[in-house]
Amino acid sequence: MLRTCLWGSAALALLLSVVRPCSAWESWGGDIGGSRFSQLREITPDNVGQFVRAFEFHTGDLTARPPELMRRTKFQATPLFVEDSLIFCSPFNEVIALDPGTGAQKWRFDSKIATNQRPANRYVCRGVTYWVDDQAPANAACRSRIFMGTNDVRLIALDAKTGIPCTDFGKGGEIKLEIDMQLEWPGEFQITSPPATGRGIVVVGSAIGDNRRVDAPSGVVRAFDARSGEPRWTFEPLQRDGIEAGHANVWAPMSVDETRGLVFLPTTSPSPDFWGGRRRGNNEHANSVIALRIETGELVWAFQTVHHDVWDYDLAAQPTLTRIDTGEGQRDVVIQPTKQGFVFVLDRDTGKPVWPVEERAVPQGGAEGEVLSPTQPFPTHVPALMSQTISPDDALSLLPGLGRSSCERQFAEARNEGLYTPPSVQGTLEFPFTGGGVNWGSAAFDPVNQILYANTSRAAHLIRLIPRAEAAGFNPPPGHDFGQQRGAPFAMSRAVVMSPLGLLCNKPPWGEMVAVDLRAGKILWRSTVGTTEDLAPLGLPLPWGAPLVNGLAVTAGGLVFTGAMDAYLRAFDARSGKELWQGRLPVPGVANPMTYFWKGEQYVAIGAGGHSEAGTSIGDSVVAFRLARAGEAPSLWSRTIDRPGGRFVAGSSLITLAIITLVIASLRWRRSRRTTQS
Repeated sequence: MLRTCLWGSAALALLLSVVRPCSAWESWGGDIGGSRFSQLREITPDNVGQFVRAFEFHTGDLTARPPELMRRTKFQATPLFVEDSLIFCSPFNEVIALDPGTGAQKWRFDSKIATNQRPANRYVCRGVTYWVDDQAPANAACRSRIFMGTNDVRLIALDAKTGIPCTDFGKGGEIKLEIDMQLEWPGEFQITSPPATGRGIVVVGSAIGDNRRVDAPSGVVRAFDARSGEPRWTFEPLQRDGIEAGHANVWAPMSVDETRGLVFLPTTSPSPDFWGGRRRGNNEHANSVIALRIETGELVWAFQTVHHDVWDYDLAAQPTLTRIDTGEGQRDVVIQPTKQGFVFVLDRDTGKPVWPVEERAVPQGGAEGEVLSPTQPFPTHVPALMSQTISPDDALSLLPGLGRSSCERQFAEARNEGLYTPPSVQGTLEFPFTGGGVNWGSAAFDPVNQILYANTSRAAHLIRLIPRAEAAGFNPPPGHDFGQQRGAPFAMSRAVVMSPLGLLCNKPPWGEMVAVDLRAGKILWRSTVGTTEDLAPLGLPLPWGAPLVNGLAVTAGGLVFTGAMDAYLRAFDARSGKELWQGRLPVPGVANPMTYFWKGEQYVAIGAGGHSEAGTSIGDSVVAFRLARAGEAPSLWSRTIDRPGGRFVAGSSLITLAIITLVIASLRWRRSRRTTQS
């Protein structure tokens, strides 16, 4: 039975107006406002060391699908805990419901997407959406629904209890989205994030292939009746007043304020990403947080975080809706983290910054035909979550004193004038890189202690514009992303700046968790997250962190949970940032964790399927952990070998032992041979 959260009046005022059961994780972001906060407190810093694996479920993709197909997947789904089930989607848009205690499959729905396409953003499904029709009879079929967008551009509605399609929705339980122009290939346009729901409306965004052309598909947001599937409204974020561009789409998860009847959209950059000479001006409302009336699509307000973006600094994170103490009273706000590491805090009714945002001069001198914005917005109260500048002094050098390293040379030869240095033919160093800062994993907010938590990545991109005359014969080196940007005078190439050994060129840490006191405008702590164990040769577990595109979950028990690019789920002390526990996963869990309460026990679960673009191993698992029961205890293996560095130490010890054994055997053989000869 679901338990009701018990709150004091002060704590209650800090929450959204919706009361949820303590045990629930009903939305991708924990709640429809994306707080990623759970009131569960059974697991604490004092007992998390007694965590054991509850179950591991495999979708079957790893054995049923060809290896070359699996190498085009990203497992980023966060399970929901609804209807006494864990419900999630696979990268191939299969929806699966599990028993929350054992991990046994309860039902499965296969959307049967075609696998002969090449989706621009790979095969991925970040999650599904749960919605209850409070107008339907209590036992009616499809009273509670699961909505999912697919890689082949469908919106599907299922009965949340059985997985059977809701035949009263669209045609046989699904809608095929109509695209307003001819696609270059079927995978150019897809849906990767869960839809948003509220007031009987379901809203869906889109993910579109970048850097292909100026005249790219538009980023239209579409809304449908959640019961019938009838179209309700469309909204195109980009204002096309005399410009040539597309996109400004919403590929990240959206948030909903049911009380106000608002849906919040984080929009992307216009097309193409790295040259904007045919889309002059600020390009409203690209790179913006947008509030719409969810029932009508009417624009309420918009706040732009980047003017005339030519850096691919789109809004990848879900807007977080909460109530904060500003020092001058309580305010309902929208918190928007960015790839640059900024945190914008906006009034939820007006979109005005809660604390001042300054327009500051930024580097100029763009490529031929470019007209850059002379200024960009900088928050003044909440500090940036990470450094936003990099220099040759920040280059990784494993053998200092032996001349300038490859990394130092790459940093020195690129154009680099700090944040917002424009792309160039010379090659521009972009830091933070286009993966963040904060990416789709988004931030988490503890409304009781008023602390924001976010995972950040620290890596640099080398962005190079390629004149059109050279683009036709350009053969990108391995590891370089190449975009034609047709209709522009330049194509582009992009690569993470790496050393010859395959390590990031900037000094570590490469991934950090950051805790911020919003009211004080103060960074409370930083903690390195991850090792190189699953990326480096021989499993060398350097404690340098790993890029963190995924997010985290925070609990009232005082813990923050996160996955990483190495194959561990981790728990950190929410107050100090100290890493307290690691649980080994079959492959890296590059997804957001979640937590739930079932039959007297708190569980933490995460999708562990790897990330093909990051070069990790690939799998198909959902793994859950819980506290050890009476008579149970964490195994010796889990406390030794299944810890960061455990396998390396064990392997090194075995190799050393083998070498010693061989040396001893060789010496004995030689001694016996000399004895025989004498």
